[in-house]
Amino acid sequence: MTDEARRPADLDTTRPNVARMTDYFLGGKDNFAADRQAAEKLLTIAPEILVMAKAAQAFQSRVVRYLVEHGITQFINVGSGLPTQNNTHEVARSISADARVVYVDDDPVVLSHARAILGRDPNTCVVKGDVLHPDELIADPDLQKLIDFDQPVAILIFGVLQFIPAEDDPFGCVARLRDLMPAGSYLVLTHVVFDTRPDAAEPIVDVYKQVLNRAEDASRTREEVLRFFDGLELVEPGLVYVREWRPDNPLAVQVSEKAWSVGGAARKGTASDS
Repeated sequence: MTDEARRPADLDTTRPNVARMTDYFLGGKDNFAADRQAAEKLLTIAPEILVMAKAAQAFQSRVVRYLVEHGITQFINVGSGLPTQNNTHEVARSISADARVVYVDDDPVVLSHARAILGRDPNTCVVKGDVLHPDELIADPDLQKLIDFDQPVAILIFGVLQFIPAEDDPFGCVARLRDLMPAGSYLVLTHVVFDTRPDAAEPIVDVYKQVLNRAEDASRTREEVLRFFDGLELVEPGLVYVREWRPDNPLAVQVSEKAWSVGGAARKGTASDS
């Protein structure tokens, strides 16, 4: 099928899109020529981005399994991106059949595809929103129907914050989400860092500035990313390269720095924890 045949109505496919670029990195087909061209520019700078995309996806599966095993059955996946294999609800339900998942995004292609795939699944829903509007997100009526805020919930923010510059106050927005979470909840995130590849920072940031039509630099070091977990209790092994976070295969740790994205999970304590 040609790009034109797959083009949703009223969608500008001449501009690259981060979600569709990620889909391309993962071998998906929900992308267009502009997305592929921008993605190939990045691969010229850092071919390991393909490995990074798959390592981040594997981290997502591991951390969701961990959370379900520790009693979490409610998930809010913010900036969920295009549906792929091993989505949050699929991983969670492989352990707990009653797991409930809300997918959140503001991209029309993502919303359309996610709603089509999830169909009438009563324990999932798709809502329009983003991390920069935490109060509006949590107040969404469809989200409120599915998520019980009297019980712990996991808020997942995979590969989103790395595109949000300080000018938009991502730290304040994440802190607000933390405050809105019930006690016993978890915040999980991944974020690309350039600690081991400082040479790649400027050219990669330049590509994303063009894609996002922004002039600001949103790149961060691991220490800067750690601030997103302020006020929470990091789960061992802390904020580490995604391959180092409770790996299924210990051999993956030997090359962890070649997937220079960090990830972590942190719990909001209860009064009884004091």
